[in-house]
Amino acid sequence: MSKTLSKGEEFKSKVSDFRALLNEYIMVTTCIAQKFRAPVFSIQKRLLVSLSNILGMSRKQYPRLPARLFTSDDDEKRIRKRESLGSPFVGREDHKREEQKRRRLSDVPISDVLEAKHSLRWVEPVIDRDSTLRDALTVCIEGGLSGMMVVYEKKVVGLATARDLLRITAVGLRDNEDPREIMERKIGEFMTPISQVIYARPEETIGMCRTIMAKLGIKCIPILSREGCVEGLITARDMSDYGIEASDRGGKKSYLQHVSERVGLSSNTSMAEPPAYLQAHLALEQSPLYCNVGVAELPHPYKTEYGVAANRRDFGAGELTMDPEWSEDAHFVTAVKFMKDEKGERECDVIYLGVADGVGSWREYDVDPRMFSHSLMEECSNILQEASAPKQGCEKFRRVIAPAEILAQAHERVKAENIIGSTTACVALFDQIRHQLHFSNLGDSGLIVLRHIDSDIAGCLKRDKTKPRAERTSDLRVAFVSQQQLHSFNHPYQLGWTGEEIGEEEAGSFRTAAESCTTSIHIRRGDIVILATDGLFDNLDVDDICQMALEWEEECGFICSGDIVSREKRWAMGNSLTDISADKIPDLAQRIAIRARENSINNQVDSPFAILAKENDIMWSGGMPDDCTVIAMQVVGRPPSDNIEEG
Repeated sequence: MSKTLSKGEEFKSKVSDFRALLNEYIMVTTCIAQKFRAPVFSIQKRLLVSLSNILGMSRKQYPRLPARLFTSDDDEKRIRKRESLGSPFVGREDHKREEQKRRRLSDVPISDVLEAKHSLRWVEPVIDRDSTLRDALTVCIEGGLSGMMVVYEKKVVGLATARDLLRITAVGLRDNEDPREIMERKIGEFMTPISQVIYARPEETIGMCRTIMAKLGIKCIPILSREGCVEGLITARDMSDYGIEASDRGGKKSYLQHVSERVGLSSNTSMAEPPAYLQAHLALEQSPLYCNVGVAELPHPYKTEYGVAANRRDFGAGELTMDPEWSEDAHFVTAVKFMKDEKGERECDVIYLGVADGVGSWREYDVDPRMFSHSLMEECSNILQEASAPKQGCEKFRRVIAPAEILAQAHERVKAENIIGSTTACVALFDQIRHQLHFSNLGDSGLIVLRHIDSDIAGCLKRDKTKPRAERTSDLRVAFVSQQQLHSFNHPYQLGWTGEEIGEEEAGSFRTAAESCTTSIHIRRGDIVILATDGLFDNLDVDDICQMALEWEEECGFICSGDIVSREKRWAMGNSLTDISADKIPDLAQRIAIRARENSINNQVDSPFAILAKENDIMWSGGMPDDCTVIAMQVVGRPPSDNIEEG
């Protein structure tokens, strides 16, 4: 006759079985955790749940049974021994303590990372503004620094990074400067000025700092206290090193686990071939690229000769303003030739484009806001024409002028003419030989680059899900969006002139061309670049711009259902459809500008401007009526004058 177990004895029997299984798996989970660098307690916690389900145990079924049933005397001794040895497999309270120790790295305050860095080694990341490039290289190498704060008379005046040192060296060598002269250049000439330095606060987290550094493409970030003191510099490596114990960095165990199987390459090692989806583009890298440009310019819809009406009712029942002469926006598109080398044996075509958005509030001071922006763009074009014009008796190499330098020179000319006002500005140049788009942007104008990306390759990218995957081989996506610069919401950086020089404290919104956001992006054949003022970006989302560009491409026959393979075959046959592109690209610019205007006077749907306004606690709905200038550029493989029709 079988003995009937009481409820408590039945439960205790199951606990005994559970304990036996658990002891067998403790060693296994510990080995797994060490192998994959995972927390032991998290693996064992999952194991507990799994075994509980297998054995059918539930504390809810036995609410009055004491917790001591889960452990025997021997188990309690073993647990106390594990606690004394620092083992992570302990009770629930120990799990909580262990969880706190192993909090997510992204939630750790950056001040903790800085403290850990300084506790291991203290190197003051400082260099004087009058130090030379040679001095800076020495300090960087000997101190193992990725960046240094530049000081003058004990005040921080800028930031110099290792990337800046390499860049200025490369530029000097490219321009065939004497290496000794390059090494004697002053840090103050190429440092990032203090007004452009991106910083973080000590209480901000590793996750926040990583996001900022990734979005802005910076390698190191200074930590600024509330008292206005730089406590130190943090790099991506500092954040990666945080939390790694000294025992994990050295010793036999660490070497065997992490290094021994990864050290040394065989003599047969070679570089892999480029991915298949890049080979077609790389085959064209040696060939120059060209571009077709179209421009559309619309004034504020409610603008009159007396000013700007607040709304449609004040404007009246007449047609919306269409005359671009009323616009405070200005632009230029200039194609110039520069010598490729000092011998003058080759010349390259360089396309410069620019937009400027005059600040309308100058009307309150009886100043025409159109004058400053229009004069600035006109001077930019004049500077380029003068620089590229052949000079009699001068065989000197004519170099390509950087966008920031053009802006700076044009700004000085406008000031010399005593034209009062201010404007945002964005100037870009397309280098057809190197396939590079260089630009400098000051304020809230900017540019975006649209590119077809293969769906089978770019599986993690956002794409149009309305079309079945079987029918979709590529997507037109936003490949790049330029950084804008604002003091606060709707308060952008500006180039300006009041009629007299003013100090930094009184400058307010005014900035210099040197403080513009300057960068470069690699351009591919087939890319579409949209350069525009804020009248576009405030009223039309970049995804909507992308969709309009795709519809335009399909209508013109440049691509069919996103099939980039067929497009590349057409290119290989020599049929680039360049003439069609040159003829139709103004239509794309016009479509985008008109859609932006329609959205700007639509009060039923929140525009990007309205959404951002609400995020900044400003009540705004609908669009943002404004002047709008759009320059659309399509990158092609043949010049527009090439009328050859193959295939």
